[in-house]
Amino acid sequence: MKIVIAPDSFKGSLSALEVAKSIQKGILNVDETIETVIVPMADGGEGTVQSLIDASGGKIVDLKVHDPLFREINSFYGIMGDGVTAVIEMAAASGLPLLNPEERNPLLTTTYGTGELIKDALNRGCKNFIIGLGGSATNDGGCGMAQALGVKFLDENGNELDMSGDQLSNIWSIDLSGIDMRIKNASFLAACDVDNPLCGAKGASAVYGPQKGASEKDVITLDNGLNHFAQIVKQQLKLDIKDVPGSGAAGGLGAGVLIFLNARLERGITIVTRTTQLAEKMDGADLVITGEGKIDFQTAFGKTPFGVAQIAKTKNIPVIVLAGSLGEGYQSLYEKGFDGIFSIIDKPMSLQEAIDQAAKLLENAAENVVRLWIKKNLQNKKLLN
Repeated sequence: MKIVIAPDSFKGSLSALEVAKSIQKGILNVDETIETVIVPMADGGEGTVQSLIDASGGKIVDLKVHDPLFREINSFYGIMGDGVTAVIEMAAASGLPLLNPEERNPLLTTTYGTGELIKDALNRGCKNFIIGLGGSATNDGGCGMAQALGVKFLDENGNELDMSGDQLSNIWSIDLSGIDMRIKNASFLAACDVDNPLCGAKGASAVYGPQKGASEKDVITLDNGLNHFAQIVKQQLKLDIKDVPGSGAAGGLGAGVLIFLNARLERGITIVTRTTQLAEKMDGADLVITGEGKIDFQTAFGKTPFGVAQIAKTKNIPVIVLAGSLGEGYQSLYEKGFDGIFSIIDKPMSLQEAIDQAAKLLENAAENVVRLWIKKNLQNKKLLN
């Protein structure tokens, strides 16, 4: 008997690998002869670096970079087990959680630190890059990232600009002569789960600017700036990216990686499942167990358990989900490839208690589910005989 364990992390509690190991322990409590295959998962957002590093036997690289307000901070990225694939979460250098609420101002923030992460990975010989675009504090169109990689943005007097959201409208020309030449020989894949264009009512500034601290007036300024930037890019670099789906991701970093890194945008869960070779690891499996901290109707919008279930269904493998909590509309998931959805909470408890006890709760829930599943399968076999 083979069971594939492919969960996301339980945010604020356990990494995806820790979740998987807890589930594995519960399964082996039932029968130590069961073959278990652990595949730590993520959907391209927070936790993606750790999941892909754990899945591939890679390593975390710690270094100092500049945060969204250009202050030096400790950050990180991952290098997968092949030694040449870097996994970067832009939020680790340019993310909203790095700022206090009163510091949030997308007119002033920059993605420069994300560029520093990329440059360090190039220095270490990386040639393939997976970049998660979620959670940004920025609205600079990725210009700060590009600046860290050698691109110069000049005003009408030929002076170099220090790029942030409020400087986009001052760009007069873009000088690519100093861009890191190693970029041309590298491949870049960006995890992008939104379809927003760069500008307009559904663009980066209008949709995401307010949560980053932008006022109504700021949103107009930022949107005009991104529109101006897109026009300069079209005129000088012959690239028309303003309406490309996903170009508005992460305050326009989606556009930035298209322009300066020649990146490809793809759904995060698709990147992770392919990179971890999840489909191949499911071959011959009798059951798949996945999970995340909260399951609700939004899980079907590209979250990890949904991506896992879609692959399992192509192989006619049953899928069980274990979650910290069950939210609104989770029942709709039964029509989308899930065979069983269970909360791991076994008695009334506070959120902190659930977080503290998550590993044991997962172990117990997995044991209960597998005992029931095995009993049901034995009964079915008897009926067939």
